[in-house]
Amino acid sequence: MRQIVSIHSYRGGTGKSNLTANLATAVALTGRRVGIVDTDIQSPGIHILFGLDDKQITRTLNDYLYGQCEIAQTAYHISPPEVVAAGGHIFLIPSSLKAGEIARVLKEGYEVEKLNVGFEQLLEALDLDYLFIDTHPGMNEETLLSIAISDVLILILRPDKQDFLGSAVTIEVARRLGVPRLLLVLNKALASMDLVALRRDVERSFNAELGALLLLSEDMLRLGSNGIFSLKFPNHQFTQAIKELARKVIGS
Repeated sequence: MRQIVSIHSYRGGTGKSNLTANLATAVALTGRRVGIVDTDIQSPGIHILFGLDDKQITRTLNDYLYGQCEIAQTAYHISPPEVVAAGGHIFLIPSSLKAGEIARVLKEGYEVEKLNVGFEQLLEALDLDYLFIDTHPGMNEETLLSIAISDVLILILRPDKQDFLGSAVTIEVARRLGVPRLLLVLNKALASMDLVALRRDVERSFNAELGALLLLSEDMLRLGSNGIFSLKFPNHQFTQAIKELARKVIGS
């Protein structure tokens, strides 16, 4: 059964794009066909993690939204060798990094409902098992749309009071929209924290399952978005947590 998985955060800087890229890769490593759409149109960048150079990008999500092409024409097959060896596939639909096109989105907006149509077209045209949506942080029309049509919503937050307050609002909205499955991911926790108590407190506070608890990693900072972390560090705590999260997503 094809599924749409939205990765969202109430605020920026939570590690949402890194989570999306690594989780999608983990699912593709199980032999699935996976698509990723970068709907963070105001500040795109997930293509950098997959090593997709700006010069290689001839069509983007922006072109589809403004009627210049079909959305399947904006998909790039970016499967790393490890994914290919496992029989999986990853397709990325990037947003434009051109200043003029970002300014156009900010000034004119776009037909948000067209995103919904595009997601369904991608699932069909690329024969996807999973479509991951890297959303824009906060609450806006495009985010509400992607949440409403999601089979799974993954909400990433940090152990931070502002994140907790904003995430509580997002969770309430998601429940009102009837999202079938909600998973929380707590990122950038300190190893010195009482992680058992932290997990318990998060699940109790939000009455939701904590799908993964990720520690603040110097290795992640050192990599600096230069590749997919879980492929470069297959035995890392982060990678093991992502694999477990992937199992939960597939199990849903």
